Amino acid sequence: MTRASEKQDGPVDVPVRRAGLPPWLEPVARASESIKPGQLSRFLPPESGAGRQSAVLILFGEGDQGPELLLMERASSLRSHAGQPSFPGGALDPEDGDPHASGPLRAALREAEEETGLDPEGVQIFGVLPKLYIPVSGFVVTPVLAWWREPSAIGVVDPGETARVFTVPVAHLTDPEHRVTAVHPRGHQGPAFLVGSALVWGFTAGVIDRILHYSGWERPWDRSRQVPLDWHA
Repeated sequence: MTRASEKQDGPVDVPVRRAGLPPWLEPVARASESIKPGQLSRFLPPESGAGRQSAVLILFGEGDQGPELLLMERASSLRSHAGQPSFPGGALDPEDGDPHASGPLRAALREAEEETGLDPEGVQIFGVLPKLYIPVSGFVVTPVLAWWREPSAIGVVDPGETARVFTVPVAHLTDPEHRVTAVHPRGHQGPAFLVGSALVWGFTAGVIDRILHYSGWERPWDRSRQVPLDWHA
C-alpha cells in the first residue's frame, strides 16, 4: 500500500469505510452522517468561496485507559497558534488533489504523518464532518474522522512546528472536572478542556465538544467555571 506522503502519477485514492470499527466508535460514525454545519460551529465557510482549504485528522485509538484521541502541541515559535494544543493537520497541497473531493482526506493523513510520525497505513478514515471556518486565519477546515486500526510510533518530527505529540483518554475529556469555559482577552468564550498542564481551547475544543455532544458521550458539566487562555496547572 502506498504511503500518503509518496508522490504518484496522480493522487492516491483514500476510501471512507465504517466496516470493522470497534462498537464504542459507532456513535461517532453515526453522528458524522447526519450532523449539519451549523450544529458544529457558527463560523462557516464564506459563500464567496474565499479561504484557504485545509484539513485536520481527528484520530481515535485505543490505549491502556480505553478510547483515546490524538493531539499535538504547536511549537511556541510559530507565528500562528503558537503553543496551542490541536489536531494534526494543515493546508492542502497541490499533490492532495481536489479540495472538494478526496483532497482533504489525503491532506489530513499527510499532515499527520509529517507532524507526528504516525504510519497512515494503519489509519482508517470512517467519516468526514462539514467544512468549518477559522476567521482569524482564513482557513476553511475539513475535520476528518479516523480510527487508529494499527497504532504506530508517534513523536515530534520537526521541533520547529511541533512541541509535543500525545494522546488523551476520551474518559478524561468527558470528565466534568476537566471541562471549563475559556475566556479570551477580548471577551469571547468557548468550551475548553484541562489536559494535564495544557488548556485545549478554540477550534479544537469546539469540535471535540460537539463530537462528545452528538455522539452521546457528553456528561453534564459546569459551564460557569471559567479560566483565562493563559491558564496553567
